[in-house]
Amino acid sequence: MTQVVHTRDELAAALAERAGPAEIAVVMTMGALHEGHRRLIRVARERSPFVVVTIFVNPLQFGPAEDFDKYPRTLDADLEACRAEGAAVVFAPGRDDVYPGGAPSITMNPGALGGILEGASRPGHFSGMLTVVAKLLRLTRADVAYFGEKDFQQLALIRRMVVDLELGVEIVGVPTVREIDGLALSSRNRYLSPEQRKSALALSRALREGATHADPTAILAAAGKILADEPGVRVDYLELTGPDLGVVPDDGPARLLVAAKVGATRLIDNVPIVLRKEA
Repeated sequence: MTQVVHTRDELAAALAERAGPAEIAVVMTMGALHEGHRRLIRVARERSPFVVVTIFVNPLQFGPAEDFDKYPRTLDADLEACRAEGAAVVFAPGRDDVYPGGAPSITMNPGALGGILEGASRPGHFSGMLTVVAKLLRLTRADVAYFGEKDFQQLALIRRMVVDLELGVEIVGVPTVREIDGLALSSRNRYLSPEQRKSALALSRALREGATHADPTAILAAAGKILADEPGVRVDYLELTGPDLGVVPDDGPARLLVAAKVGATRLIDNVPIVLRKEA
């Protein structure tokens, strides 16, 4: 039975009522749940019988020209998905429950890692994201939290924050969930027209082609050509980094990341890469 709560007091009572000392697993979302979110809940339940799903569209991580007002809000359908996946509690707070004093005067500084890639394109985004994640980790008393690898820079920053601030929460990354044709699942995919959706497939196609190579120059050239050949895609960045978004290694694990606009919709994706010095 999934318990739905909306206030801090209701959440605290639900946590206090859980049976025994079971660890608290948390899946944080902004709603508009899709199969990727459902996979996170399922993975969490494989280990933890008590899973809390948070549903909150966080205003702090949207820029003034971004889609906060039109971001899809589908609470009834989201609750059905959480019930079907066996979540113990859904915490769906209002803005005043998360920010009771209004917009916080002190927020998280994402540091240098928050200024590259998505951070360069969306100033303030990661400060707002880390601020709400830190608050929700505390409010839910999380022992472990699950995040999708599609938002890879977000995952890297959350891991860094938890280590640097000694928050004592385990952070688990779950591989990106894709449609059969390769498109990474995203709540913003619903903005795409049928023609734009066809164009959006260039992102995953470019990443797959890049991953067939093992030399950085060849990886970027192969992926870049596919993106350049798709007129419906306007590339923001295509970057090869280390596995932690640092310096590209001579060989071993790396990450290939892309962000692009298709129509008015901004999409991101990434894949792991293995570099080989002798390639």
